Amino acid sequence: MTKTSLFDYIIVGAGAAGLMLADAMGRDAFFADKSILLVDKDAKRNNDRTWCFWENGEGRFDAIVHKKWNHIYFGGQNFSKRFNITPYVYKMIKGVDFYTDYLERITAYPNIEFRQETVQDIDDTLGKIMMTTDKGQYVAKKAFNSLFNYGMATFQNRYPVLQQHFLGWFVKTKKPVFKTDEVTYMDFSIPQKGNTRFMYVLPFSETEALVEYTLFSEQTLHQLEYEKAIEHYLNTNLNCTEFEILEKEKGSIPMTCYDFKGYHTKNMRFIGTAGGWAKPSTGYTFMSTAKKTPVLLEHIKTGKSLQKLNFKNRFWQYDLLFLDVLKRDNGKGHVIFEKLFKNRKPQLVFKFLDEETNFLEELYYMWGSPKIPFTKALWKRVLLRFYMAVRNPRQALTILFCA
Repeated sequence: MTKTSLFDYIIVGAGAAGLMLADAMGRDAFFADKSILLVDKDAKRNNDRTWCFWENGEGRFDAIVHKKWNHIYFGGQNFSKRFNITPYVYKMIKGVDFYTDYLERITAYPNIEFRQETVQDIDDTLGKIMMTTDKGQYVAKKAFNSLFNYGMATFQNRYPVLQQHFLGWFVKTKKPVFKTDEVTYMDFSIPQKGNTRFMYVLPFSETEALVEYTLFSEQTLHQLEYEKAIEHYLNTNLNCTEFEILEKEKGSIPMTCYDFKGYHTKNMRFIGTAGGWAKPSTGYTFMSTAKKTPVLLEHIKTGKSLQKLNFKNRFWQYDLLFLDVLKRDNGKGHVIFEKLFKNRKPQLVFKFLDEETNFLEELYYMWGSPKIPFTKALWKRVLLRFYMAVRNPRQALTILFCA
């Protein structure tokens, strides 16, 4: 008979969200007498991803930042420019460095245990968490689940669901090719083929870089199409025909304003990508997770239902309009970004995407974007809410202000 182990809290997944939450709990005296289990199917010893983000000056992750840049390059079909992004710095963290640093800290906390197991089932049953893995059964008071699949969002059609999908090559070239202090943030000079497609380049030296083919669209591509695009970009745009592929990375991040609240229960909360923590309009998740983790931590300490915490704000509305535009015409992306970077400084773009602008700055930001497609998207949303309110007048105010 399988023995059931008891914990106060279970965290499923040792990615950015799971590790940040476990570390935050370990550092907080409130949880010192609480037992915490962190579960992941992987040992987290491989460099399976990279995280990038911009930050104003020094930050809490600088000790494990692999590379920093002070300039970005934006390439469009009619406008291109190199920008100095001071006081912001563009930063990159290698997944393996993050895992190593955080797991060392987490395993040092006496009340937190990390186990490499595959979760088979987890649910909130009769007021407690029941979890089954390939190695055991567990019961806990609360759980935080970062397991995600696209079916969690694609079952509905009220909110668009796009993907930021990409494939990247870590390359080493025979001759100097890359500008070491300049990230190619977006290069839309490549064929768009009816989608929003761009190249993204992180240079580590004049001869080493991550070159990534990225799309904002509904469907992913065959792997060969990504790789042909990268090779063509190296050969044609960077005039580089001799290179070695050192590593590859591939991924897909959901871009949706569906907030996943239907999956939360009183005692189980989805976190990270599975909790809607990826920025809907960009797919950037790392710093969004870093900001949401302490908010979740304080909510846990109140003892209130995990369903009650709401991260929705006015930036959610802005993201929704952007996704509506891309859903309606997926080839519009390069036009939007090109006009934005032509008319507004990247510092304002970063501040807006960090959700740190005031309302006047937001109006100024939006005035620098194409107005017709966003106006159409706004009116469509207004009419949709009106229609729903007419069908169900008693919920009109809820729909208007909360949906």
